[in-house]
Amino acid sequence: MKTVVIIPARMASQRFPNKPLELIDGIPMIQRVWNKAIKSKVGDVYVACCEKEVFNLINNIGGNAIITNPNLPSGTDRIHEALQKIENNNKYESIINLQGDMPLINPKDISKANDPIKYGYSIGTLATNITILDEENINVTKVKIKWVENNFIGEAIDFYKKSNKELKNIYHHVGIYSFTPKALKRFINLKPSEKELKYKLEQWRALQGGIKIGISYVKDIPLGVDTKEDLINVENIIKNSNEKNK
Repeated sequence: MKTVVIIPARMASQRFPNKPLELIDGIPMIQRVWNKAIKSKVGDVYVACCEKEVFNLINNIGGNAIITNPNLPSGTDRIHEALQKIENNNKYESIINLQGDMPLINPKDISKANDPIKYGYSIGTLATNITILDEENINVTKVKIKWVENNFIGEAIDFYKKSNKELKNIYHHVGIYSFTPKALKRFINLKPSEKELKYKLEQWRALQGGIKIGISYVKDIPLGVDTKEDLINVENIIKNSNEKNK
């Protein structure tokens, strides 16, 4: 399957300004994520950004970066605009939206985002096991899954953050998405849905717009970076890992 991985990066995050260029053991976070995408060997890799600092960094290390409109409402819109600027973009059968704040992601798990597309879904994403503490954590996005392909591929039937005090068929949602070109175009042309606005979860736009989301299970997805504290924890993990590998 001909795939392109596009990593949206935005310096003006309200929760964590300048996050893409924050150093993790001396290396900018966006560079670490870009390197993971390259190592996945799933397809071509681009960074979609709206600041020259990120654009220059990626190009200086031999990567491909695309400048996008800073006023776009979401990372998915940024992905779509970047795709339009890629030459011969009609060759791609899948577009993977890899979040730029996942510096510990396993490259093999990036390719698993394509599995639901292979089973006929228009949008795919990942899920992993959830702990009781995570289910109670309002910052963790949960997904309820109906397993349909021998417990290998599932279908998302609910997304939420506030605890429902339930663990049966509930998993920790991992914010990596795959889209068919047609689904990506349809998605960005849909208006924000009622539940999307209520729960502040973009996934609901697809579900309420009649687009099914397939789920691929992955094991032990590592920490993402949403806060300065997350950054420190990730850096400690990387430093300890490097020490063990010496």
